[in-house]
Amino acid sequence: MTGRGSGGFVRRVARIGWLRQVLLHPVVARPGYWFATACGLVWGAVLGRFRISNTGGVILAQGLPTWAFGRGGTTIGAVYLTSDNVSPAILEHEAVHRAQWRKYGLVFIVLYVEAGQDARRNRFEVEAGLRKGGYA
Repeated sequence: MTGRGSGGFVRRVARIGWLRQVLLHPVVARPGYWFATACGLVWGAVLGRFRISNTGGVILAQGLPTWAFGRGGTTIGAVYLTSDNVSPAILEHEAVHRAQWRKYGLVFIVLYVEAGQDARRNRFEVEAGLRKGGYA
């Protein structure tokens, strides 16, 4: 999604220095992270029948049906949603995504989508570790 899609939008916003600073400032980003965490926690608790734990640097919601998350699991805010994909390497990978959510807040959604579907070229997946995430 580049050019006229969200990529173009993200590039235009990035050129407006003050807007970028406002959107990424912790005062704006942190409440977005908290909101995403609350949404992920409710989603994970209800669909995972309240199997919630604090493991490996993330809040782990496991036992979810496979339609409730992407690929082997998805981190929303501080919550890692999965059925049973909980190896130590995966949890390390997802802890990096938690830190990304914390840094960017809700803007992370747009940034992640703009980074693309190919994990090998998605800067957020590369930063989290392709091998640990099961992409390599």
